[in-house]
Amino acid sequence: MSPLTIAALKEQTGEKPLLAAVHAQLQSRSTRTTKNGKPYLELSLADATGHFTLKIWSDSPVYQLAESQPVGGVLRVDGKWTQGSFGMECKDPEFHQPDQTALDVFFAGDPVLREKQDRDYEEILRLCESIADPRLHALSQRFHQHFGDRFRRSAAAKRNHHARRGGLVEHVAQMMRSADALCGVYPELNRDLLLTGVLFHDCGKLWENCYPEHGFNQILSLHGEMMGHIPLGIELANKLWRDMAESPEAAASQALSPADEDVRLHLLHLIGSHHGEHQFGSPVLPRTPEAFALHYIDNLDAKLEMIRDAYGQSQEIAPQIFERVFPLPTNLVKPLPAFIPAAGPEEAGEN
Repeated sequence: MSPLTIAALKEQTGEKPLLAAVHAQLQSRSTRTTKNGKPYLELSLADATGHFTLKIWSDSPVYQLAESQPVGGVLRVDGKWTQGSFGMECKDPEFHQPDQTALDVFFAGDPVLREKQDRDYEEILRLCESIADPRLHALSQRFHQHFGDRFRRSAAAKRNHHARRGGLVEHVAQMMRSADALCGVYPELNRDLLLTGVLFHDCGKLWENCYPEHGFNQILSLHGEMMGHIPLGIELANKLWRDMAESPEAAASQALSPADEDVRLHLLHLIGSHHGEHQFGSPVLPRTPEAFALHYIDNLDAKLEMIRDAYGQSQEIAPQIFERVFPLPTNLVKPLPAFIPAAGPEEAGEN
């Protein structure tokens, strides 16, 4: 039986057991205790498409084997999969070590997702190239030149949305498409500033949610843990801006309007305010049209990604009603299908 990706396993698993296998990298393992004092293991498993937590109970035949697996190692897990109250559950699990051919395929990642992320990155480059303000254009080019590789292997979050290798590129690309479209609807928005703000709003996650060059285990860093992505993003944007200001081409920008310092300050404000509220980590609240737009574009893309994932893995608990999936606040209802016009007499006759 060919192994599924984690995303495919989540989509296909329901209340009825699904006999399937999955290749996954062990991100972490912790020993926990039930209310009755019975120990169990919690394995955090990941691949290119996502991650999930698997519980291994102490009376399982593979308990000791799971306890001895090295963190960072790749496992093939076979069993009967269901979605239960504890999330993804596997009955009668079996652990196997993949051979080198299987490992090469695993680390290459899901080809469909990889192709999508390549297209998304090309779209980001295209939209950055369209930025007219020479300072913001140059800043975005510096970012791609120095941090493009790290950007392409970072996640948009540790969980909840786009929490996978390359997820940040997917998130930023979709946000930039939305920002570009909104600027046509709301011409008062500064398109150059908003597109650059989208590119940089989560750039601190290059240290908070990055992956190694080889593998699907998110790296924990002191900078990410102690600073968080918003202060790190402000610091990175400032560093690139000051490097740009020291370049030979910088003198030409002194005569531009708006002034350099105003452009820099507005960009930093977008990074600092994009969470929208103090309680969600923003040191300042949005105070400009672009800041409000960026906050809502970010929130919309994150929410729609979570909703998309929830439909893929949630159980239908009543006709057209799907069980709530954290962190969404409520049960979901099946979306209304798009309207399809009835065939006219001439079209019906052609058939």
